[in-house]
Amino acid sequence: MHSFDRSDLERSLQRHVAGFSTLDDITKFSDGQSNPTYRILSGGEAYVLRAKPPGTLLKSAHAVDREYRVMQALTTTGVPVPQVFYLSGDDTPMGTQFMVMELVEGRIFWDPALPDQERGARRRIYDAMNSTLARLHRVDPGAIGLEDYGRPGNYFERQVARWSRQYRDSATDPLADADWLMDWLQAHMVADDGESSIVHGDYRIDNIIFHPDREEIAAVLDWELSTLGHPLADLAYQCMHWRLPYEGDFRGLGGVDRHAAGLPDEDEYVERYCDRRGIDRPDNWEFYVVFSYFRLLAILQGVYRRGLDGNASNPGDSTRWRPIIAMMARDARALAQKV
Repeated sequence: MHSFDRSDLERSLQRHVAGFSTLDDITKFSDGQSNPTYRILSGGEAYVLRAKPPGTLLKSAHAVDREYRVMQALTTTGVPVPQVFYLSGDDTPMGTQFMVMELVEGRIFWDPALPDQERGARRRIYDAMNSTLARLHRVDPGAIGLEDYGRPGNYFERQVARWSRQYRDSATDPLADADWLMDWLQAHMVADDGESSIVHGDYRIDNIIFHPDREEIAAVLDWELSTLGHPLADLAYQCMHWRLPYEGDFRGLGGVDRHAAGLPDEDEYVERYCDRRGIDRPDNWEFYVVFSYFRLLAILQGVYRRGLDGNASNPGDSTRWRPIIAMMARDARALAQKV
């Protein structure tokens, strides 16, 4: 991904990261489709360097500066985040802006069905996710210096406009179902109810590091899409992932017998979250889920386009995203038409 002079990078890190000695090793993590992320070793200490990808980027995408700011602000709130050490400018040895943060040891579960865990542990893992999400949404942004972290007004109205624009800017093929979804979301826009909190923007099980031995969250990762917005966006986005097929490039929970596996069903999970926040169950739930489908397919369209353009974080076979994007658009339209 990045071409850089190792000595230049070492000198930069020595200047800006307290206690950094020598750049003993730098290895790119294989996972992730957005900001390239590297594991760095220095004198027995391990760090994470997360950088914007090179090349032409979509406006407002790959915001490592926002990731750095929100994680730094959340340090005192009880929401588990890595400690951050340094945020660069744009002119760097990597050729793009980057940040350096703590490497948190623990477990990442790539399969949401948790096949390697016993039944009781599965329930505790999902309850920890539920509890942490509710805790995040209870944080007062103004109390930690994030009162200007997002724009006022109807969050979903802004988000539909943003992701429609991003989708169109990265579109590669005509997709009638996606065009239909953009029109439907505009026509069925929910009213602004005044709810606002810090939203993560990509809250799912594989963006979380769990304690090595306990069903506790050690750190929530990947904050580049975070902003001030409506908390139901995070909740619906997580639940939307569970509706996806349990096959291929996506590992949702669609078709999984959750009761047999000890996993919460969607209604139970939403109810537990609402209880923790002391709020009523949401009306118009299908709107929030349809919005989540469209938002993710717009993100994946950007990944697909970056792969074709040669600046994806993990290029691989970018063509695999094309049928997935079409599947998501089709399924979201089918859900919307039931409303």
